[in-house]
Amino acid sequence: MFKSVKMPALGESVTEGTVSSWLKAVGDTVEADEPLLEVATDKVDTEVPSPASGVLLEIRVAEDETVEVGTVLAVIGDPSEAPAAPAPTPTPTPVPAPAPAPVPAPAPTPTPAPAPARVPAPAHVVPAVATTPVVAAPSAPARTTEVPAPSASAVASAAYVTPIVRRLAREKGVDLTTVTGTGVGGRIRRQDVEAAAKALEAARRAEEAAKAEREAKAATGPEPVAPAPAKAEGAVPDTTLRGRTEKMSRLRQVIAERMINSLSTSAQLTTVVEVDVTRVAALRARAKDDFLTRNGTRLTFLPFFVAAATEALKAHPKLNATIDGKDVTYHDVEHVGIAVDTPRGLLVPVVRNAGDLNIPGLARRINDLAARTRENKVNPDELSGSTFTITNTGSGGALFDTPIINQPEVAILGLGAIRKQPRVIKDADGGDVIAIRSVCYLSLSYDHRLVDGADAARYLMAVKRRLEEGDFAGELGL
Repeated sequence: MFKSVKMPALGESVTEGTVSSWLKAVGDTVEADEPLLEVATDKVDTEVPSPASGVLLEIRVAEDETVEVGTVLAVIGDPSEAPAAPAPTPTPTPVPAPAPAPVPAPAPTPTPAPAPARVPAPAHVVPAVATTPVVAAPSAPARTTEVPAPSASAVASAAYVTPIVRRLAREKGVDLTTVTGTGVGGRIRRQDVEAAAKALEAARRAEEAAKAEREAKAATGPEPVAPAPAKAEGAVPDTTLRGRTEKMSRLRQVIAERMINSLSTSAQLTTVVEVDVTRVAALRARAKDDFLTRNGTRLTFLPFFVAAATEALKAHPKLNATIDGKDVTYHDVEHVGIAVDTPRGLLVPVVRNAGDLNIPGLARRINDLAARTRENKVNPDELSGSTFTITNTGSGGALFDTPIINQPEVAILGLGAIRKQPRVIKDADGGDVIAIRSVCYLSLSYDHRLVDGADAARYLMAVKRRLEEGDFAGELGL
């Protein structure tokens, strides 16, 4: 009995997917629901589980190949029932290849005879981009000569690594076979990879410091010299990317295509206003500890900005619209996309009906979506359907930005960094005084085909007034 593994439909509007990497090789035994391969679509990367237990007889779609939903990717079954499956002769589908189809083929190193049955698996422990020269620089040479075959437990645990963790390991130069997972069943988590990367970096810095000290002593004798330690305080070169040439990931290709399409589709320009958020900052400082206890989630500044932005959208529907050719739809709901920075690239999960949520509701929804997006646990439908987008560029310290519109929407709001600045304000007697205030910039990029500068300014001033009033105490139970 054979079972075909097909490209799944990962979302309503998804029609195709790209095979990112195979987690198993031809000839490997797989269990039902065990991760078999990683697939990337326009919206999400995910693992595809095996639909049945058996042996992987055929791989029909190679890594980095894009095919339509429903395409047969592989065949699983019992090799005794199909002698021709592992090495089809004249006509079946092309034999691909993440690894050679016949298991005994790869034996470049002088390893013992029992090893070939597991030799193909290491090629998929850390899936490599076509032109990636090094996966784990510190340990790669040793592994090729000293380790005849990885242990079954190492291969099994590596097979259960999520795509986002696998990519993080590749970026950090971490060999997953050397990482001990702390997750359920020994699963390797993002924290495990980051800890391993820190250990590698610490070892590298210690080695560089020791080398610098030896060189200094050799050059100057017993006289102490101090130039080398000062350099250690500077930026550390990223050895995982410098000097590399690799194929752009599927997600980065999609982002590039959409950004260029947005700029070529709409007439975009940006308006910026300054907002005094001193009252919001004071309110948040008073409420955040109790808020965490009562709601089980952190209170950041973002829910206040989303609340003010959605309230203003109800009064200025031009900004909550989408354009389709010559038709304009003014939406009666506020589905707000929140731009989230992830190791794979920028993704925009959607807070649906944001205009119906209070501050606690927004905080819970935003924090949940952001966390699941970074962990690659959102479903494709949660990444589509927004009517307005907000991007928090201030989280990285930027004062303001000129964000690109998320098509087919007509506007995107950028939040700048909140900083304490001296500003002229009115005192109790109406006189001008200089005071320390918490201020930030809001930038609105909008489509001039529908929204005029006056419309944008009115919208921004409505958001500004709401934030400067800071009247959110009731929603926080204060």
